[in-house]
Amino acid sequence: MQLKLWISLLALVALVFSVKEAPKSLQIGIKHKVDPPCKRKSKNGDLLSMHYTGTLFDSGEKFDSSLDRNSPFDFTLGAGQVIKGWDQGLLDMCIGEKRKLVIPSHLGYGDRGAGGKIGPGATLVFEVELLDIKNAHEEL
Repeated sequence: MQLKLWISLLALVALVFSVKEAPKSLQIGIKHKVDPPCKRKSKNGDLLSMHYTGTLFDSGEKFDSSLDRNSPFDFTLGAGQVIKGWDQGLLDMCIGEKRKLVIPSHLGYGDRGAGGKIGPGATLVFEVELLDIKNAHEEL
């Protein structure tokens, strides 16, 4: 009888610790750092070329990936062309660097969701790689 109680208690504790709570602020993790450090990091106004894979925080379901299309995504950083979590989370990156961004809803698609795959209030996870800063070559 006591063994069953302990097993039930352990199962309950495991369940409590396995529940992931979505972050309230942007989380930035560096998955691959460039060595030696780069001389030119991404900044607002830069035309970036990225590969990315986006998944839902709650389920891990992939909703989009530039890798599946074998086509990098180009956009101007800080110009409002992408979600706020990208405009903030991709600053100060080096070409070749890889990051993992966990983006809370208010920095993603908010209460409206997007494209049928991203529900209202969804927290997003992006694995990103900076392939090029297209206008950086003009500055060097």
